[in-house]
Amino acid sequence: MSNNKPNINLKKFLPHRKSMLMVDKHIVLTDELIKTEFKILTDNVFVSDGLFQESGLIENIAQTCSIIVGSSYFTDADAENNSDVIGFISAIKFIHIHKLPKINSTLQSVGNLKSRYDGDDFSICTMLGEIFCNDVLLLNCELNLFIKKT
Repeated sequence: MSNNKPNINLKKFLPHRKSMLMVDKHIVLTDELIKTEFKILTDNVFVSDGLFQESGLIENIAQTCSIIVGSSYFTDADAENNSDVIGFISAIKFIHIHKLPKINSTLQSVGNLKSRYDGDDFSICTMLGEIFCNDVLLLNCELNLFIKKT
């Protein structure tokens, strides 16, 4: 496993902005592992009846997992410009949602790179993902991501 990458501004690697940005900061980022945190605020678009909904959990884990491959498209010199990369979930192999977290909870999300194929201007990867809140497993999944340099 490669070394932890230094602190990065996630907004440089994720095209999402408020109100769709579902990652606050990374804790660990290597070529194979990503750990992030995200605090659920009351005005979050995915909050309903005081709970962070399934779609929000899926968006959080997708954004978390995409950071591994997405960050490889940028060098320090061009890290300010992320408009040249697009990405999306190409398949969800499985997803298990065990519990919905309450507002003001902080999620700890983990993505592990299972496999990766790099083409000339795109990458396809398979990721294993988990989301925890206070050491309670909320979600686990396996998904494929497609990321392309435009």
